[in-house]
Amino acid sequence: MRGACAFLAVAALAAAPTGARADAALDALVAAYPDFIAGYDARDLILKNGRHLPLSDGIAGKTPEQRVADADIRDMFAVPYPLGAVERAPSDQADDPGRARNQALFDAMYGDCSRGEVRLETVRWLPGLGGGTLRVTPTNGVAAHLEAVSRDLEALPARFRAYLIPSAGTYNCRPVAGTRRRSMHAYAAAIDINVRFADYWRWSGATRETDDATYRNRIPAEIVSVFEKHGFIWGGKWYHYDTMHFEYRPEIISLARTPEEGR
Repeated sequence: MRGACAFLAVAALAAAPTGARADAALDALVAAYPDFIAGYDARDLILKNGRHLPLSDGIAGKTPEQRVADADIRDMFAVPYPLGAVERAPSDQADDPGRARNQALFDAMYGDCSRGEVRLETVRWLPGLGGGTLRVTPTNGVAAHLEAVSRDLEALPARFRAYLIPSAGTYNCRPVAGTRRRSMHAYAAAIDINVRFADYWRWSGATRETDDATYRNRIPAEIVSVFEKHGFIWGGKWYHYDTMHFEYRPEIISLARTPEEGR
């Protein structure tokens, strides 16, 4: 685990990953979604239905907000995700590991919620603690992985219960606040835990992506570790932080576990 030390390298990441790291990122992406992605070539990600998605949109020198607003495939890996406890707050506006998502890819896998294409399944959330039920997608094993998260969270000491119950929600066919791009909640592949202990960058007084945001977090590292174990990234590791938010991004977690020398 590299921990939060990856935050220190963000300023140097003005472009998408290149060389060995780019190959490792694409390999992680293919391995993460075997039901949908067949492979890639020098230009495109190739889906199993024969569709090709460009790896790059050809725009050089994107700003951090441009990468997030209209991400190509390579943009999704521009900032390394730091596994483990956060030892220092993200201090650079580019430091949003995993927040960039290529909408064409996620639409192709999960469907368009506005057309009723997103598959949903009911899962029990912390049933031993009375957590109720949640609606998430079975696509890519999201429902099964969230059930595994639930089992591991139930095994934590009782003091963690308040952070987890009630959940603030899973499926919601909506865009990310203040944008037109789809939230991972619109794919039923994200969960927000108890809003009572949540912190969010817009609540700090910032309203635009380029505004300075004062970082705050109250979510214990033990909870974050359980989610990461099962392929979910945490919004608390973003400069534009959303500490109640976890989304299923196994490609990001897998790449974070790849040794540096292999990139």
